[in-house]
Amino acid sequence: MPTNMRGTPNSPAHVAVPTSGPIDLAPVQAYRTTLGNVNIAPAPGYTIEPMHDSYGRRINYMRISLTDACNLRCVYCMPENMKFRPRHELMSDEELLYLVRVGASLGVNKIRLTGGEPTIRPGVVELVRQIAVIPGVDDLAMTTNGILLDELAGPLAEAGLTRVNISLDTLDADKFHQITRWGHIEDVWRGIDAAEAAGLRPIKLNSVVTRNFNDGDDMIEMARLTVDRDWEVRFIEMMPFGEVSDFQQTNVVSFSEMRHTIEAVFGPLEEASYDFVDPSRPFRIAGAKGTLGFISSVTEPFCQGCGRVRLTADGKLRLCLLREDEVDLLTPLRSGASFEEMRVLMREGAFHKPWGHSLSSGVFAENRAMNQIGG
Repeated sequence: MPTNMRGTPNSPAHVAVPTSGPIDLAPVQAYRTTLGNVNIAPAPGYTIEPMHDSYGRRINYMRISLTDACNLRCVYCMPENMKFRPRHELMSDEELLYLVRVGASLGVNKIRLTGGEPTIRPGVVELVRQIAVIPGVDDLAMTTNGILLDELAGPLAEAGLTRVNISLDTLDADKFHQITRWGHIEDVWRGIDAAEAAGLRPIKLNSVVTRNFNDGDDMIEMARLTVDRDWEVRFIEMMPFGEVSDFQQTNVVSFSEMRHTIEAVFGPLEEASYDFVDPSRPFRIAGAKGTLGFISSVTEPFCQGCGRVRLTADGKLRLCLLREDEVDLLTPLRSGASFEEMRVLMREGAFHKPWGHSLSSGVFAENRAMNQIGG
């Protein structure tokens, strides 16, 4: 790790973690970095205090982008010549861990690591290990393209990762290379096998459906994977973002279209148990071991159950995936804000989380591409 991205502890101390009652949510130590003064010495004894938005939704799920960079260039995600942020603008490990502790003190118990591509972040295994032991965090998952899972699945599982969602839009090798621009599907299959072997279950495959590309036979073959495997294949409506929003809007395939295409081959889908919180609505092919999920963010949004916020790689608390509302957390952290001040910023930001997106009114998030948010 470059020296300017990690601080040097002045007075490291071991902090015992009690199993109940008030807990210390950060090590009692301070860091000085070339990026600014980072005050990582909160007073001990914080009790978890759940945060809510103005609509009464409990905010307990944080998706964290570890990097805006990626080892693929999927056509619906970013332009091929995408320029990434310089490293000094992104959160260091210490800063990220500190903000996770702030979130944990406010009732965030579910963390998902995203990107760009999270597995390309230097030291990702050790970062997972440190997040996994933060008091209050009891669910730690990752969304990945799977390219590097062949070598990383075992170490990530040992470090405390519980499961993975793997992006896979088609089983056709040529189409896969076309839509990812750089990828080879064999690498993903090795990653899936490694994830299963490491116990990162249940395996979930995310497929973004693009009109006139993978909205026909490709969907059928993806769905067929669930017949003999206890996997969840999730079909996702394309969402408009940034520089590629025109392409995305033109090529949206709705949930109803997807379902009709699959039922034309497999017959009526059976509804599976749904908690109205997970964005994926689950169904099952009759007699199948696994399930199909549909994420209909555009045509049938599920905002009423959303308890998510996102932490971008450059330290912004993004309040809705499809809105531009953000709260800058990294600047005050680097300016020496206290733990309690950061708690207030995060809590007040979450309180102003919008009800949902405004795509139906023609309002699109154009300030970032998907890889800069983390999905």
